[in-house]
Amino acid sequence: MKTGSTHPLPGTGRVYLVGAGPGDPELLTLRAVRLLQQTEVIVYDHLVSSAVLDFVSPTAERIYAGKRRNEHTMRQEEINALLVKLAIEGKQVVRLKGGDPFIFGRGGEELQALAAHDIAFEVVPGVTAASGVSSYAGIPLTHRDYAQSCIFITGHLQDGSADLDWPSLVRPRQTVVIYMGLGGLSEICRQMMQHGAAPTLPIAVVQDGTITTQKVVTGTLADMPERVANAGLKSPCLTIIGEVVKLHEALAWFKPRPNATTA
Repeated sequence: MKTGSTHPLPGTGRVYLVGAGPGDPELLTLRAVRLLQQTEVIVYDHLVSSAVLDFVSPTAERIYAGKRRNEHTMRQEEINALLVKLAIEGKQVVRLKGGDPFIFGRGGEELQALAAHDIAFEVVPGVTAASGVSSYAGIPLTHRDYAQSCIFITGHLQDGSADLDWPSLVRPRQTVVIYMGLGGLSEICRQMMQHGAAPTLPIAVVQDGTITTQKVVTGTLADMPERVANAGLKSPCLTIIGEVVKLHEALAWFKPRPNATTA
């Protein structure tokens, strides 16, 4: 697919912070696709799907920045310095991040480094995992009968401990979406029940959301850790907690391809 360029890249060094969405390349914005087709250099993370990378110009230099759980090819400080260096060299750089770069993507930190060096930049939002994955799983994040609010949190735990605002997470009639929470799922479920959430509160964990290997496991706070272990789920996963999860079975429209393997 090629699109006409209505926004030509300027002739001086510039960084474009682009959201790649949750995986399905058809969720990319037109602006993102145009930039991917024009860029000189792309710096991308592990969560960017191979189908999204197919849009990158064949002449572009590709730099993999990694960032799997507990396995960083480049430290954040090194990525910041790399973006600055490339822009100072006059390169047109796309910094491509899974989901939306301003939602648990450290996009703000990278732009701070660029701003400190007076480097021009632009932000192209992406469909964040909470919105894209929940939609493909048939789980509306809000619903008049079940949830009037929604909270996004990161579930990445340090040293196995969870320092979250648990009282705010167990309020009724809301949906809690947890990014990067698979490794700490047992502790998260335990803490929520300990702080007053019903053991029967519905929960879903979605692996590889929006792509052909998508897998959805549903259960309750009480039994979800065992269900996830039995299903053999692996990162990247998104966790959705709340009464809206009850709608999954009726609203699940996306049909992953049988026997598909993760790219």
